[in-house]
Amino acid sequence: MKIYDWPTGPYPARVRIALAEKNLQAHAQFVLVDLYKGEHKKPEFLAKNYSGTLPVLELDDGTFIGECTAITEYLDALDGAPTLTGRTPREKGVIHMMSKRAELEVLDAISVYFHHATPGLGPHVEIYQNPEWGFRQRDKALRGMHYFDGILKQQPFIAGEAFTMADITLIGGLIFAGLLSVPVPAGCEALLAWYARMQERPSVKNRITMSEPTKAA
Repeated sequence: MKIYDWPTGPYPARVRIALAEKNLQAHAQFVLVDLYKGEHKKPEFLAKNYSGTLPVLELDDGTFIGECTAITEYLDALDGAPTLTGRTPREKGVIHMMSKRAELEVLDAISVYFHHATPGLGPHVEIYQNPEWGFRQRDKALRGMHYFDGILKQQPFIAGEAFTMADITLIGGLIFAGLLSVPVPAGCEALLAWYARMQERPSVKNRITMSEPTKAA
């Protein structure tokens, strides 16, 4: 299978971490899509993923799967023993709820800040920007960090007692925040301690260097 991504991107990081957690690195070929050249918005790539976003998984039969949650679901189910997305109905419900909250409250909010209140991917990609909206979303992300700090004061992982897709999603958000020099608010000690632990996981530590990408044709 092929994974179209940008090695340092926070959204691609989610799939790279999931891939490593499932020990599937050897089965994936990475294909570089240059965000700063807007390759993800060109017709050739839009034919693979209508939304023009990364990452995208291409299966051997030619099927394209976009969206990090969907890709993670696929990877997690391959061996018949899902560890990231839940085994029981309750686990699935809680994990998906918390992963969505991590998207809405932190990761996607930071993404909006990046695209609207910073130079983003440059003038050739960022055709429209609304800085006021961008800064409001940055502040939303900071509030989200406080929310997850409260969660992590009560349990070791975002969705409970085990590492799951929900943790991966929030890791992506904090990776993005770090790239933009948006620090975790002072006092969020539980969140900071959790993130320090997460960065020691091999799947997180080695996410960029797990594979040398090849240039997209």
